[in-house]
Amino acid sequence: MARIALEHALPSEWIDAVFEEHRQRQYSRELLFSTVIELVTLVSLGLRPSLHAAARSLETLPVSLGALYDKVNRTEPGVLRALVRGSAERLAPVTVGWDGGASLPGWQLRVLDGNHLPASEKRLAPLRGHRGAALPGHTLVVYDPDCGLVTDILPCEDAHQSERAAVVDLLDSAEPGQLWIADRQFCTRTVLLGWQAAQAGFLVREHSRHPKLAAEGPWRDCGRSETGVVREQRIELAGSSQAWRRIELTLDTPTEAGESVIRLWSNLPERVDARQIAQLYRRRWSVEGMFQRLEAALNSELRSLGHPRAALLGFAVAVLAYNVLVLLQRCIEQAHLATHPALQVSLYHLALQVRGGYEGMLIALPDAPWLSGNSDPTAVAAHLLRLARNVVPRQVAASPRKPKPAAKKGYVDGKTARTHVSTARVLAEAKAATP
Repeated sequence: MARIALEHALPSEWIDAVFEEHRQRQYSRELLFSTVIELVTLVSLGLRPSLHAAARSLETLPVSLGALYDKVNRTEPGVLRALVRGSAERLAPVTVGWDGGASLPGWQLRVLDGNHLPASEKRLAPLRGHRGAALPGHTLVVYDPDCGLVTDILPCEDAHQSERAAVVDLLDSAEPGQLWIADRQFCTRTVLLGWQAAQAGFLVREHSRHPKLAAEGPWRDCGRSETGVVREQRIELAGSSQAWRRIELTLDTPTEAGESVIRLWSNLPERVDARQIAQLYRRRWSVEGMFQRLEAALNSELRSLGHPRAALLGFAVAVLAYNVLVLLQRCIEQAHLATHPALQVSLYHLALQVRGGYEGMLIALPDAPWLSGNSDPTAVAAHLLRLARNVVPRQVAASPRKPKPAAKKGYVDGKTARTHVSTARVLAEAKAATP
């Protein structure tokens, strides 16, 4: 299933065509860009421990290892964005009919958030004299919580570049009928007017300092939601062709930061109730769960790649692999819907199954069974469903846990925090104290 989904989402000819269309200074001679993506995909899926090991596993690498790393270190961010957008467009038609329903009928949700890559190893010579962490960059990610796919990314090489400034380059992807949900750092005049100019909806948390409003209407009570009391007012921003809405939610329980009031800005029409808008904003946290699953199931943070463009390539390929795993996840749940209606497939256990059987299947079977030559999404979906019925649900089922109780540890001095204990002795003392 993984090989079929990969061949449909990332065929070699399509990858090379995208590279030729969006490249600026790079070019292909002996080493095709599709070969680079194939090698990095093996690392992201955990089938190889490093890019070096993946390259050595090839029977014939057309260039030297140094040339391979030079190619990786010069990968242009525009190519990475085009690959993620194109692969999501290729995978979305496969899942048509499997949707559980839209969060807001008539609208396509797009959750926007940033992801900063962790510090890399200081293998590059200019980094070795720095004691501080070397940050290779960050990426703005657009996530569709209804279908579970990452639909767009914007790689940024400068780790200190403001996400608020970088998001301007993402405004070109906004379309009518989309609802963009974002945190307050994206509540800027340029971004909001850009979404409105694209005839897209937005739902953004209010920033305390900007943008400045030209007019504010009276407050109107809207009743209660699941988390608190809701009210709204009409607001106007200079330069906007229409009035917007401000929704205020007074929480029953304050947030972890101690905030008891949340204000939201939106240009959604009046037919969408204010309480529904307050409930929709909770979907913003779905992108945090996506980042957690991405890190747990795949090698999305390749610390051995210290060059910014190489590290961003590793993250982008991990996003491509994540979308493929999401396709398999939904396919398995759909195939076993009649017998296991409450089945929730774990991406982590699904990735383990792929790693465990991938090598053996490549050795045991030739290429012909994998490649059917049919790129029709309906045919691909039918083929995947036939294979998914052979999956044992228990082996890939998720094991949800109850949330941990909130317990503040309080402040202690450094000497106490650095002390250590013997686990065996602590357990023995606890056992002795128990009657």
